[in-house]
Amino acid sequence: MGRLLHALVLGVIGAAIVHIAILLMVPEFSVRDAWSSLSQRSNYYTMTRLDKLAGQQLIDSIDPLFLASACRFDLSEGVVHLTGEGKVPYWSISVYDRAGQNIFSLNDRSSSAGQPDFVIATTSQMVEMRNALPPEFSRSVFIEADIDEGIVVARAFAPDASWHPTVSDFLQSFSCTSH
Repeated sequence: MGRLLHALVLGVIGAAIVHIAILLMVPEFSVRDAWSSLSQRSNYYTMTRLDKLAGQQLIDSIDPLFLASACRFDLSEGVVHLTGEGKVPYWSISVYDRAGQNIFSLNDRSSSAGQPDFVIATTSQMVEMRNALPPEFSRSVFIEADIDEGIVVARAFAPDASWHPTVSDFLQSFSCTSH
């Protein structure tokens, strides 16, 4: 009976130590999310490279065959227009909310002529645009996102190292603007 009580007391003390250690580590890990990392590196509406070619890798677990750029946006300032130019074997665009939840994803087969041209807007902004569509949005694909702030990530496939300059130029051609 004494051994059982001793084991239970040690188990409770050990669990308490582990829980306290985890609570003390939470602030360290909570500032390392994608939003915080990106906000330290660039402002809103600025495309920022996420892969190792840009120096220090911004976000972990990026596929080594894909190069990526990201842009933070705030829909309370207006709709976001994302455009790019160039030809690569494959590209995709993903929209994430501030917490990192994927809101929308699409790829090179979703746009006219295979060129990225997307508008991200809230429901109310979408209704306003339907009434008077700006000419620069005439060929755009519209993404409705009921969020205030978010991140759009553009990824492009580089089958081997010889494609890196082409894919880099493609990602650098992206513009992320508020209208």
